[in-house]
Amino acid sequence: MINDARPALIWFRHDLRLHDNAALTAAVQSGCPLICFYIDERPSGKLVTAADWWVNESLQALHRQLKDQGGALHLFRGDAKEILPEIVKQVDASKLFWNRRYDHAGKETDQALKQAIKATGIDVHSFPNNLLHEPWVIKNKSGQSFKLFSAYWRAVQRDTVIPKPLPCPEKWVFSEKDISHCFGYSEIALLEKEAKKTTWANKLKAEHSFGEGGAHHRLKEFIENDIAHYTKERDFPAKNRTSLLSAFLRTGQVSSRQIWHEVTENCSGEGASKFLAELCWRDFAWSLLWDYPDLGQQNLRPEFNKMPWRHDPDDLQRWKEGKTGYPFIDAGMRALWQTGLMPNRLRMVVASFLVKHLLIDWREGEKWFAQTLIDYDLASNAMNWQWVAGSGVESAPYFRIMNPILQSQKFDQKGLYIRQWVEELAQVSEDFIHTPWQANKQPMGYPLPIIAHAKGRDRALAAWKDIRNA
Repeated sequence: MINDARPALIWFRHDLRLHDNAALTAAVQSGCPLICFYIDERPSGKLVTAADWWVNESLQALHRQLKDQGGALHLFRGDAKEILPEIVKQVDASKLFWNRRYDHAGKETDQALKQAIKATGIDVHSFPNNLLHEPWVIKNKSGQSFKLFSAYWRAVQRDTVIPKPLPCPEKWVFSEKDISHCFGYSEIALLEKEAKKTTWANKLKAEHSFGEGGAHHRLKEFIENDIAHYTKERDFPAKNRTSLLSAFLRTGQVSSRQIWHEVTENCSGEGASKFLAELCWRDFAWSLLWDYPDLGQQNLRPEFNKMPWRHDPDDLQRWKEGKTGYPFIDAGMRALWQTGLMPNRLRMVVASFLVKHLLIDWREGEKWFAQTLIDYDLASNAMNWQWVAGSGVESAPYFRIMNPILQSQKFDQKGLYIRQWVEELAQVSEDFIHTPWQANKQPMGYPLPIIAHAKGRDRALAAWKDIRNA
């Protein structure tokens, strides 16, 4: 149904779904005709990263959903602080709805916009977004933020109840106002054309499904087939027992509350409990980012500011391209480039290798993951890199150095994952799949190790000892 009364605006951000969307539900229930829109705030306006490409495909999926309801998703590009007031003015909006953002830049923008638009007499309504708990909610008895996840997780289990997810709204009414003349307007049909021109389009499109339907299909598959094995087998990449929900969750095509309730209502046992803890790990990361907005740039433990990181572009490039000479690491890095994803075990191993064996600053790894992960999450990525580096509040000790050979032997014993992604090693026997340099003949085209494990380990420990002594 279409109506020409004063419209309500719904600003989609990291919440690209119709179910369990508090801002959308409130907008529909307001009875005002709706205008749904998204603002692409990237300075370049181009699909630079794998996550950009994923958002692009997800916006097209949301647009199709809204078309099925009789409406559309409108696209704008530019600075939201300039574009949003213009939209409000041009369409004579009566109300504005959004779900909150928790990164520093998003928070600052939203606070400024809410204040400015409310001053014009327009109602502005914001709601909790895609976390189980907003970043300031879970506190210790002294009212302080938790610095250890184990304590955070105990508090969640002990003190909180996760609300039931909201159903998809009914009785949709859309505005017939023309907004194509508004500042920053762009045809959403351009998204498909732009995606075809990117590095990511051809190689990633075949690997993934998109949209809210794809998210719930994957959640159903995970619950039926994988979650019972999650605890014991999630570290074995060839078994593929991870949820594969992270990209859907980051763009809000499924909500944390939906996942929580689907799991708790349909599953029990160790696998379900471990998976729910991992879901809360993401919340914990956002609580840290809320307290430390520069989590992705600054060491939380200041002694690491003295770490003698090596500036070695050649070693960094070999790590990025999966040419380190360590098969398990190279498989993980090549899979990342081809699929935009990497299992959690591999993320820890490749990060440890960069930071410790190569003694390269963790921020270089964080930037590469930001470039290549379709599920790139500002808070989780930053916290996890600091965890591996030992520089964060919740972190592994720096002297705990993962042995890439032992990790390979333990978690890809027969080399199935390695052979899938490192074609030079496809015919290498199990005896040498983890250490091909020990074979009688080095596999053609595959490099020797970039550094011997013992040498890299000793160098890292010496650097750590130096800053501790300092």
